[in-house]
Amino acid sequence: MGTTEKKQLSSLGGFTAGAIAACGAVTITNPIEIVKTRMQLQGELHARGETKKVYTGLFQALRVILKNEGIRGWQRGLGSAYVYQVGLNGCRLGFYEPIRRSLAGYLLGDPEKSTLGINVFSGAVSGIMGAISGSPFFLVKTRMQSYSPVLQVGTQTHYNSLWNGLSSIYKAEGFAGLYRGCGSAVVRTGFGSSVQLPIYNYCKSVLETYGIAPGPTQHLLSSAVSGLGVCFVMNPWDVIMTRMYNQRGNLYSGLLDCLFKTVSIEGPLALYKGFFAHLMRIGPHTILTLTFMEQTRKLMMFVEAVEN
Repeated sequence: MGTTEKKQLSSLGGFTAGAIAACGAVTITNPIEIVKTRMQLQGELHARGETKKVYTGLFQALRVILKNEGIRGWQRGLGSAYVYQVGLNGCRLGFYEPIRRSLAGYLLGDPEKSTLGINVFSGAVSGIMGAISGSPFFLVKTRMQSYSPVLQVGTQTHYNSLWNGLSSIYKAEGFAGLYRGCGSAVVRTGFGSSVQLPIYNYCKSVLETYGIAPGPTQHLLSSAVSGLGVCFVMNPWDVIMTRMYNQRGNLYSGLLDCLFKTVSIEGPLALYKGFFAHLMRIGPHTILTLTFMEQTRKLMMFVEAVEN
């Protein structure tokens, strides 16, 4: 993608392109997200070996869920995931470039220039914006995905739909309840967003020096490396966020309390529970999202050009 396209695409166009790309990706990766969520909750606040593992690995978990819950079990919380992706990735992917260009123009005098610090800061700010806007939907999504009528791990809460979940939480806990765990989401997303796009853009520039021109191959390789970096940085905070969202305030008083209890009772490795599932989800999801986004940005460029 040339810098001219980036310069011409509006914030609304970038938001829309990012949201469409993310929703396309989550449709494919949602079953793995469910496995990751349940594995992160498995053995919660129990020392290693105290409880029997229901899910022993990604592929075993996918088979067990399909056998006991059917295809529906693979797509629990998909509607909530769509709405969440619009808020999170629409902001994270759509606003990253406008924020970066504004900072570069202000600090460096040229929006086409950039530095690692500007890239990291822009990624973190756009990610935090998305995490806050999508927090209530991720809350419902987490509880819907952790629920199982057969193989139960963690706190179990049954919602029939996104709206049922939002209304139930509001009636029981008020408006503040809809933002339970939001702080952990901000930290987790800030870490992830601060490395995702900078790594992606850096890899693209490196590949270009080796003669790999912009296109599907360059985008695929850059996305894969970006996904690995995001997973490594984000997994501990992802575990904390999942547990904060899934509980109703009776297990943890806040982010640091959850972090301390998890490490002290289950050990430091508990922060990397579900890592392989997370990697297998975030790798394809990142590849699909960023690859789709290259195309949706071009589509929105075309739409805006026609409108103008």
